[in-house]
Amino acid sequence: MQAYKGWYKGNLHTHSYWSDGDEFPEVIMDWYKSRDYDFLALSDHNTTATGEKWVEIREESLYQNAFKNYLEQFGEDWVNYKEEDDKIQVKLKTFQEYQSMFEEEGEFLVIPSEEVSAGFEGKPLHMNVTNIQKLITPLGGESILEVLQNNINEVLKQRQETGVPMIIHINHPNFHYAIPLEVLKKLQGERFFEVYNGHPQVHNLGDADHIGTEEMWDHVNIAYLQKGQPLLYGLATDDSHNYHHIGSKWSNAGRGWIMVKSKELASSALIEAMERGDFYASTGVTLKNSSFKNNKLEIEVAAAPGVDYKIEFIGCKKGEKEAVILHAVDANEAVFNLRADLLFVRAKVTSTKRPENPVENIDAEMAWTQPVTYQE
Repeated sequence: MQAYKGWYKGNLHTHSYWSDGDEFPEVIMDWYKSRDYDFLALSDHNTTATGEKWVEIREESLYQNAFKNYLEQFGEDWVNYKEEDDKIQVKLKTFQEYQSMFEEEGEFLVIPSEEVSAGFEGKPLHMNVTNIQKLITPLGGESILEVLQNNINEVLKQRQETGVPMIIHINHPNFHYAIPLEVLKKLQGERFFEVYNGHPQVHNLGDADHIGTEEMWDHVNIAYLQKGQPLLYGLATDDSHNYHHIGSKWSNAGRGWIMVKSKELASSALIEAMERGDFYASTGVTLKNSSFKNNKLEIEVAAAPGVDYKIEFIGCKKGEKEAVILHAVDANEAVFNLRADLLFVRAKVTSTKRPENPVENIDAEMAWTQPVTYQE
């Protein structure tokens, strides 16, 4: 159920027992669907949840009880398990199986996905492929740039060969500070990256020696536009792994998502909208309106009672090397008239409401619209 007609809420980065998550796909699907998400992609590492896989339930009572709840919720006819030497082993449901259980036309969409997890000299280089049609085995290379570009090219190749819309996005560039800014600037064919990721170890804010992902975003777009490349768009995701331990030390569900303005709830329509930039990223702030027409960027917040909001328009003048705050207001709505001397502009909304389950000392719910450029 969308907050506003035509807007669909979803998460494109989650994990289950198919890789390093600690919950069954069906339980995860139920969690998101019951909380009014419209679409979800389980993006496990280097798998598309096909074939046969068994998991052994950990001995801790927390996981034993979770299995009992899973069995009670879905039933003996659905759950395939066996007990040997006091160990419980469970056969995981495939993508096709859990998709058929939860997907409802016009109500909830389950999108096939994979986190292509490559590396270079110990650095994790992770990319999510949304609406993937065939498993991609991570490709290597002689540098961080080459590894990333090789895998981007493989996704673009699959999209061309299948004719099916699919997108790849760069995950958490500051995870182990694996993907430097200068590498991101040199990528070709990459249109999306995570400006916010809910994992507690990804350093969204950077540190004394590394810039944060939001600042990184602006630098990449300055470089892209100067080279004539399309804009890079920013996602917010959960990157959820932990569904039983809750708190700032754990990678939990519900921290970040995107809201896509689409003509319908279908993978092709959502991707088409995202490639137009018709979406925003959020950690809690909902927008009534985010539109760009006639070089006018309009933002209206769906204000929560007792919460105040700041709307900042951030952009870069042509010829400059840094993005700055061009205009800011303490209000629920604002308009910015884009001028020809500006390279791009985007909006950021910050609230006075603290996230329910924050990470990295990020103490305010936020939303980010996509950057736009002056139209002649």
